[in-house]
Amino acid sequence: MTTSEQSAPAVRPGAVRFDGPEPSYDDAGLVFIGRVRSPWASRDDCPKNLSDARERGQPARVEIDARWRGALTGLGVDRWVFLLTWLDGAERDLALQAPRHADGPRGTFTLRSPVRPNPIGLHLVRLLSVDLDAGILTIDAIDVRDGTPLIDIKPYLASIDAPPE
Repeated sequence: MTTSEQSAPAVRPGAVRFDGPEPSYDDAGLVFIGRVRSPWASRDDCPKNLSDARERGQPARVEIDARWRGALTGLGVDRWVFLLTWLDGAERDLALQAPRHADGPRGTFTLRSPVRPNPIGLHLVRLLSVDLDAGILTIDAIDVRDGTPLIDIKPYLASIDAPPE
């Protein structure tokens, strides 16, 4: 039975489905919910990581497509959130990589490199401003190219996400 043939499950009181038809999913069923707007035009311009991006002191923006903006309800300034991005220009076929900072090859799953079978970026960022109507989130920093597709936003919850001492 395909997804479109299945009936939608009941929702709990207060829950709201997204407006419009269900997106057409390919492969894993990912749908982009927006784009990251950063100062970095190319991969070579990008900071190596978020620490480097924060040192450069250039905030960035996240633009959420109109259909998904209702899901921003409850986000506020100074909250930390994880952004999940699709690193669309990344290679996907390396099991071992030879990073410049390492003394030899390393397995892809031991690195934060964008080169991986599923090039999903994980970025912990702080919200500087939130415009729910326009779907614009201003964030403290980012380490991806301008126009990078956004897959999801998840709140950082210290009680759950921080590793045990």
